[in-house]
Amino acid sequence: MDKLENYRNIIEKIINEHAATPYYYGEIESRTMFDREKDSYMLYIVGWSDGRRYHGITIHVEIINDKIYIQHDGTEDGIATELEQAGVPKSDIVLAFHAPELRKYTEYAVA
Repeated sequence: MDKLENYRNIIEKIINEHAATPYYYGEIESRTMFDREKDSYMLYIVGWSDGRRYHGITIHVEIINDKIYIQHDGTEDGIATELEQAGVPKSDIVLAFHAPELRKYTEYAVA
């Protein structure tokens, strides 16, 4: 399996695992959105609790130039750690939610 296909499978597996964790309050559900053509992968929530509408992104990851860009990470432990545990080297993970000039201070790729 080539690197790109491997990264796609790893990302989808991690996001599906997060999506399988139910919310313990309200009528809120997790949904996934995978676009392999544009290499954009998302986990978001939608629903109602106590008369309030909930809709938001939990995870948004993209593959750009053979690197995994974490655009948004709303997980407790961090998806970068999960990617590493799945075999993705830090040099292929970009914390895109940090400004480009600050990324050099992280343990991960700048771009």
